[in-house]
Amino acid sequence: MERVIVIEKIIEKDAKLYLKLFTSTFTLSAFTLGGGYVIVPLMRKKFVQELGWIEEKEMLDYVALAQSTPGPIAVNTSILVGFRIAGVLGALLTVLGTVLPPLIIISLVFFLYDAFSSNAVVNAALLGMRIGVAAVLLDVVVRMIWLIVKEKNLLSIFILLASFVALQFFNVSIVLIIALAALIGAAETLIKSQRERGQGSK
Repeated sequence: MERVIVIEKIIEKDAKLYLKLFTSTFTLSAFTLGGGYVIVPLMRKKFVQELGWIEEKEMLDYVALAQSTPGPIAVNTSILVGFRIAGVLGALLTVLGTVLPPLIIISLVFFLYDAFSSNAVVNAALLGMRIGVAAVLLDVVVRMIWLIVKEKNLLSIFILLASFVALQFFNVSIVLIIALAALIGAAETLIKSQRERGQGSK
């Protein structure tokens, strides 16, 4: 009897966790305007600051991975977050929660586009939203740069500055920049691990 009660409590706890994952991503996606770069800081606030399910640095790594892989950054980030918290089912729920709101909204807009496009109030509201989105994106950039600078890793800071210069002034392909940055990061990690092994063997 006690074993049954324990199993029921585990199932209830898991159900609450899954529901929280789905409702959190669904709410964030439903009330976020401006694309994946806007929803990512809100995910950070929700899962790192409010719920404490993910570490700050870990969330930054997920954003980097989401940006470097094919597909929308919001969906990719939600997959990583969901899988980290609750495995495959968690990933499926967070993806569903992220994708459903825009799918529903876009479907409604499609049928009501003629009425929306000619409405002065709607156009003014969209202009205000674009300004707000720009501010949120700037906040994301500043926070991510600050996290990198705070680590005081000169190589990371160099990669950051070199990537900006290459992209902004020399029109280097973003794919090439990401690939080179990933290779440099992997090489740095391998060198550090070899040094630690060498020091440990002494």
